[in-house]
Amino acid sequence: MNRRACLSLIAAALAVPAAAQEDLVVRQVSDPLHPLQQAWQTWKRMCLMSDGRIVDGFQEGASHSEGQGYGLVLAAMFADHFSCRTIIDWTERHLAVRDDALLSWRWRPNTVPQIEDPNNASDGDIFYAWGLLLVSNLVGDESLRVRATRIARDLDRLCLIDLPDSSGDVVLLPAVNGFVREEGILINPSYYMPLAMTQIAAATGTQRLAQAASSGMALIDRLGEIGPVPDWVLVDGDSLTKPPDGFSSQSGYEAVRVPLFALWSGHARSPAVLAHVKATSTFGSEATPTRIDPRTGEVSERSGHAGYAAVSRLGECAAGGGVGSLMPRFNSDQPYYPATLHLMSLLVQITTYPRCVPL
Repeated sequence: MNRRACLSLIAAALAVPAAAQEDLVVRQVSDPLHPLQQAWQTWKRMCLMSDGRIVDGFQEGASHSEGQGYGLVLAAMFADHFSCRTIIDWTERHLAVRDDALLSWRWRPNTVPQIEDPNNASDGDIFYAWGLLLVSNLVGDESLRVRATRIARDLDRLCLIDLPDSSGDVVLLPAVNGFVREEGILINPSYYMPLAMTQIAAATGTQRLAQAASSGMALIDRLGEIGPVPDWVLVDGDSLTKPPDGFSSQSGYEAVRVPLFALWSGHARSPAVLAHVKATSTFGSEATPTRIDPRTGEVSERSGHAGYAAVSRLGECAAGGGVGSLMPRFNSDQPYYPATLHLMSLLVQITTYPRCVPL
């Protein structure tokens, strides 16, 4: 079967025109005519308000620094100048209220005050700083690079700590306050985004972010050798143990980002990716495992939302060296979080693993 015939068959199965399938790879995603731009427009209608606030409907309409950062990175990659500006404006007005350059982690529309906890979330700060740098490159606004540099330096100053041994490892704290305990350091592996951290480090001269990315990837690989990476882990010297009560030791909804960010960063053969694929590879099943015991592999929850399946399908193709991953089509029948994972997975497929786009 020649390439055109194969393309036509797969395109028909996905209900996407064959020409659009070719355009997935040939065109840049920033091109307004790229087929994935339609998914971006759908995501915006679902999640992005006209004032630049990104809404998590499953969290009582709250907005988080994480979501603002995700949205800004996506808007920059799709070269959506207007959305970039509105997201930045809302974020600066409502979340940039701390004494340092970091963002408060949550804003809720129906509480007084709307920011009840001024603590930050380091993953939100990382994605927001990365987004600022991407937009700065897009529009040539040097002030955005300056703002990203301030965030990077305060992440270094307040959220990066050296492990108290001779390893030279640098640990990313989930936030400024609350995660250094007597029994160890609480870590959320899904807060590490190595690609973003290394690009921020290079652009801002904050080299400890790059060290933290490398240390974090090594930690994630260690966890992946045991099984799917857990949501939280306690680091005590060289040992990795269960977190205290109140923090999930399962590989759940937070940890699904770990293989996605590893893939985005080019680590397709990371043990974390391989473990996630092994635990969630259920092609043809109605629902994807979303809560897994890392040691036994027992599944306690599944979800039919397409975004979780997209991460698994991408991992299958990228880690296995395959060609033509049949990702689920982007749809609006899912809430903010899986919809965002889904759109990110499609972007990673196209920009990092184009061989996984149906041929």
